[in-house]
Amino acid sequence: MKLNQIADKPGALKAKVRVGRGIGSGLGKTGGRGVKGQKSRSGVAINGFEGGQMPLHMRMPKRGFNNPFAKKWNAVRLDRIQVYIDSGKLDAKGVIDAEALVKAGVIRRAKDGVRLINGGEFKAKKATFKVAHASAGAVAAVEAAGGKVEVLGAAADAE
Repeated sequence: MKLNQIADKPGALKAKVRVGRGIGSGLGKTGGRGVKGQKSRSGVAINGFEGGQMPLHMRMPKRGFNNPFAKKWNAVRLDRIQVYIDSGKLDAKGVIDAEALVKAGVIRRAKDGVRLINGGEFKAKKATFKVAHASAGAVAAVEAAGGKVEVLGAAADAE
């Protein structure tokens, strides 16, 4: 095979539709825009416009408050961590922190830290956690299994 013999498979390249190129093309004259009116012309942005009447999204009352400074936590249940320890992806003898959880694939990214929550059965002996926040139930479950939980940073100060 030579370079001049290389070609795409039949049907791999589809020609771009050329709108407004004569009546024989099937998309001539109005170019697929129908006839007349504002929407047939270019530069139209009337989504949500109600003919001068106050639009629905502006008539509805505002509700609530979205805190731009709120921390984004990764909530991780103990039984999920147990599954990763059992499968060998997570080492219970080492320190289990955000970095270890990302490396094992338990969480995708660290965000502002890990929040440890109770759920299911946890039986990993002597597991040491370093997390941004932990529920009281999660701390009790880890300590009952013989491990310990260290709460880091500002989350510890807030409680």
